Amino acid sequence: MTSILRADVHVSSRLPLAITRMGESSAFSPISCTLIHGDREAVLVDTPLSISQTESLIKWIENVMPNKELAYVYITHGHGDHWFGIPLLKKRWPNLKAVATKATVEHMKRQLTPEYLDNRWLKMFPGGQIFQPQEVAQPMETDTFMIEGHTFRAIEVGHTDTVDTTILHVPDIHLVVAGDVVYGDVHQFFGEANTTAKREEWLRAIETIESLNPHTVVAGHKREGSVDGIYNIAATKEYIRAFESATKTCKSAEELYEHMQQLYPNRINPHAILAGATAAFKDEASK
Repeated sequence: MTSILRADVHVSSRLPLAITRMGESSAFSPISCTLIHGDREAVLVDTPLSISQTESLIKWIENVMPNKELAYVYITHGHGDHWFGIPLLKKRWPNLKAVATKATVEHMKRQLTPEYLDNRWLKMFPGGQIFQPQEVAQPMETDTFMIEGHTFRAIEVGHTDTVDTTILHVPDIHLVVAGDVVYGDVHQFFGEANTTAKREEWLRAIETIESLNPHTVVAGHKREGSVDGIYNIAATKEYIRAFESATKTCKSAEELYEHMQQLYPNRINPHAILAGATAAFKDEASK
C-alpha cells in the first residue's frame, strides 16, 4: 500500500548582514525548507545558507522524523542561500542524494566563482558562517524522482528572481514548493529581475503554478508561522506589478525604495527593495 505523505516547513533564522545599503543595516530574509515524508523516507526542498542555520535544520528534521531516512534534497534554483547547507546534511545522512535540474546545477557552479562566492556571499556573511568547501547537486536525468510510490516533479519556469528557476510539484498531496517563484510576507528581490521582460516572465511562472491547482504553496522566503496558502500566489503577483508600475513613475532608486516601503510597510527585509531599486536605475546612474 502506498504510504501517506506528510509535509512540514522549517523557517530559518535571519542572519545579520555585514554590509549596508543606503546607510542601512539589516538581516537576510528567512529561508523556508520543506520536508515531505512518507513512512520510511523523506525529501527536503532547499537548505539554509549558514552553518548555524543548517545545524538548526538538522535538529528539527531529527525531531520531526526520528526514524526515517532523508533520501533526497531538491534544490529549486541556483542562489546560494538555498543550497549552501548541502555538505552538512550529507554528513548527517551519508546516503542523501542532492539533486536539481541541469540548468540549476550550472547556476550553482557559477555561485562558487570568486565573483559570487567571494564578492557577494562571503562578504555579506564573513567569519566562517558559510561552510567550505561547497558541494553542488547532481543534475537530474529526468524531471521526476520517487519515494514510496509517490512522484515528485521538477518544473522549469524560467526567470523569476533569478535565471533558470524551478518549482517542485507533489501531485499526491496537491503541494507546490515554489522556491523564489513565490514569496511570503517578505520584500521580493528584483536585483536580477531588472527589466520589464524579466518581470513579465516571472508573472508567467506564477501562472504555471496556478495551472496546477495546488492546495498548498510554500514560498521560498516567508515569515515563520505563516500559513502556506495559495493567497501567496496573488500577493506575489500584486507585488511584481506594483514594483513594475513604480519603476515607471519613480525618478530615483531612493524614491522607488521609499515607495515600496510605504506600499508594504510590514514586509520583512527592505534590503531586497534596495537591491531591486538600485538595479532598476543602474543605467540612469551610469549616464
